[in-house]
Amino acid sequence: MSISLYASSVPVIKQMLASLDHLLAKAEAHAAATQTNPADLTTARLFEDMFPLTRQVQIACDFAKAMAGRLSSSEVPRFDDTEQTLAELRALIAKTLAYVNSIEPSRFEGGEQREIVIRPGTEHERKFNGQAYLLNYAMPQFYFHITTTYDILRHKGVPLGKKDFLAGAAG
Repeated sequence: MSISLYASSVPVIKQMLASLDHLLAKAEAHAAATQTNPADLTTARLFEDMFPLTRQVQIACDFAKAMAGRLSSSEVPRFDDTEQTLAELRALIAKTLAYVNSIEPSRFEGGEQREIVIRPGTEHERKFNGQAYLLNYAMPQFYFHITTTYDILRHKGVPLGKKDFLAGAAG
């Protein structure tokens, strides 16, 4: 028995976006409780050549909607990525979840072999079948940006633990 492309992507996307929202909610509460300027969190980076927290969240959402859209042959919506506040980032997560939830599971059928062509950054075109795209490219990227968001918030003193990272998990 094999797991479907839908089952190996959409529930994970939904779980991790819920966890990402939870992390940002904890950041909001921490900023309020400690009278920290929330911009000190949203503009924070782990290292000077890394993206700030706002961009980490935006990229995680970009990968979530691209995974769902490409694997289901659905049009991937383009968001402006202008969010600056924790509340705006949480709204972006909600908008991304709404898009992912709008795609019928049947649209993913046959997606394992569907050709997916991407042009990341300045790289040349890369081609994958759906399964390789999900497992070897998109999902690792998605996790990287969520993990980096977690790490930035931890580094800035937000009291987070592994349970917070997995807060969106069922059970």
